[in-house]
Amino acid sequence: MQWAVVVAVLLVATVSADTDVAHKQQSINRLLYKVTSHIPSTFTHLKEAAETWNPREHADHCSDGGTAVNHLMDELEHHRLLEQHHWFSLFNERQREEALMLVDVLLHCTDFEAFESNAAYFREHMNEGEFVYALYVAVTHSDLTHDVVLPPLYEVTPHLFTNSEVIDKAYAAKMTNTPGNFKMEFTGTKKNAEQRVAYFGEDIGLNSHHVHWHMDFPFWWHGDKIDRKGELFFWAHHQLTARYDAERLSNYLPPVDPLYWDHPIRDGFAPHTSYKYGGEFPFRPDNKAFEDVDGVAHIRDMKEIESRIRDAIAHGYIINADGSHTDIDNDHGIDVLGDIIESSTYSTNVAYYGALHNQAHRILGAQSDPHHKFNMPPGVMEHFETATRDPAFFRLHKYMDNILKEHKDKLPPYTREELLYSNVEITDVDVTELSTFFEEFEFDLSNALDSTENVEEVSVKTHVSRLNHKPFSFNIHAKAEHDDTVTVRIYLAPKYDENHIALNLDEGRWGVILLDTFWTEVHEGNNVIKRKSSESSVAIPDRVSFLQLIHDADAAVAAGTELEHHADRSCGHPQRLLLPKGTEEGMDFWFNVVITSGEDAAHDDLTVNDHGSTHGYCGVHGGKYPDKRPMGFPFDRRIPDKRVWVVPNNHGQIVQIFHH
Repeated sequence: MQWAVVVAVLLVATVSADTDVAHKQQSINRLLYKVTSHIPSTFTHLKEAAETWNPREHADHCSDGGTAVNHLMDELEHHRLLEQHHWFSLFNERQREEALMLVDVLLHCTDFEAFESNAAYFREHMNEGEFVYALYVAVTHSDLTHDVVLPPLYEVTPHLFTNSEVIDKAYAAKMTNTPGNFKMEFTGTKKNAEQRVAYFGEDIGLNSHHVHWHMDFPFWWHGDKIDRKGELFFWAHHQLTARYDAERLSNYLPPVDPLYWDHPIRDGFAPHTSYKYGGEFPFRPDNKAFEDVDGVAHIRDMKEIESRIRDAIAHGYIINADGSHTDIDNDHGIDVLGDIIESSTYSTNVAYYGALHNQAHRILGAQSDPHHKFNMPPGVMEHFETATRDPAFFRLHKYMDNILKEHKDKLPPYTREELLYSNVEITDVDVTELSTFFEEFEFDLSNALDSTENVEEVSVKTHVSRLNHKPFSFNIHAKAEHDDTVTVRIYLAPKYDENHIALNLDEGRWGVILLDTFWTEVHEGNNVIKRKSSESSVAIPDRVSFLQLIHDADAAVAAGTELEHHADRSCGHPQRLLLPKGTEEGMDFWFNVVITSGEDAAHDDLTVNDHGSTHGYCGVHGGKYPDKRPMGFPFDRRIPDKRVWVVPNNHGQIVQIFHH
């Protein structure tokens, strides 16, 4: 369905104040439709709210008595908010503060009418980037919008996910009233070796996962305690780095090198991407030496912060703001360190340990204009939507990953008793063919273009090559001594390094990729545990397109029927990227299955409830992380003697991934 038809449906759709899922979905769709333009008059309910709703007069619909609303209104009336038609970056402290004011307003709404009316009002009065971020976060965390599906960000703000050349062609198509579907190329040329893995860093599904992960687990979060948030920060980014290294090996490149503050940033990056308002994203040349960034940080301070964190790891404790100590030489230590390194509001001593991750993103993003001489907008590293496009993103996270590895390597290796689950013996594992391929994917660009109600919409789309894999499955043959609930973890790791030298167990363990974690029942005797790639607990399927969300919600509202969709989480690794790209001749990987007791489960119903289906990297929204063991268990600690690993509940074999 083209946008012209969708708009026609929007014109006749009945608007209601009801708060069933269909009406909520329709309202969120409309609030995010063409956010850089005024709310269309055909969206009668939202248009009226934007013009007549006075947020101050509805404080009785706020759980905080209107404190958040009055604060934001004060800022608005005193003209202290960022103007519209201006770039927005979450890493800009003032802009983030303003966006969080709106998040605060929306999360304190006690009913959906107040939620959508406040959103409509502030959409017309706040910066568009701040509004989109606030609405996405509020929908993610509000109980009022539990069943609402957020549209793909790459169709709400396409300019952040699309090359500027494609946007230019889309504008030309609109100006000439000629529908178009334009090919999007990855940045760089074959002269740049990093181009071989651009398909991964620039994958819009991966970009979407990264930004939604940081919406599910915001570093600024002050709400209810998010379980193991610091450890999840480590684990999600560690897995991104491990995946990137696997992609590099399959493309005959060495694993990515970490950043060093004293060394130049070896690989430059030309984003070929534009802001909707604010010009082109800055370019960074090769071998750029780090410079202090005015108003952000000095490089010497980053070295000092790193030194303090490494000292804490060496000593086995961190120093809290009140001078007390927190021991970290334990399973919980990684959670504490993750909070410190990011740093999140859970850090107990920001003044001393700083914010290594967040400040590093800002420093890298500003290296093209560190002294603001040319008034350039933020770089790609200063947006979670665009950060993974830059190879420096993975070098930065390899740098931080290595710091956290120091902590993990300091912990004692697991003993045989800790690895053994004597009830189960894995006798064999059958794995179907593992193969990857490239396919074309298209998405809509209409929301990137300006429009008015009097001008007919033109279909403008882009298509891009993306990695996918053939569906696969495996059968785990296991013998059990008695009936029990078990935890099953599936890992994949490259067998060889870039020189085709076999990696031993201890060398390869840090590069393992979690394919799945799930819980099931075994019965006395022989069992066959079957699992499909589509059931993976780390991945999500393709997002429902904005066009489809609009069509389905409007049709349900018009017919007065329930909206039939499953509210999948937005946070999750793309299902089609579950496997690293193989090679034509077949790339060897270790395939490991580890079965342990079901007592590892943090919830009683995990054999029948997937709790959002993406807990591997994204946890359980609003609940405990389902696996009580450390993330990455049992590969998260040193393996000095592989004989300890010879236990019946652990099975490893070589598999090959072919690329066709």
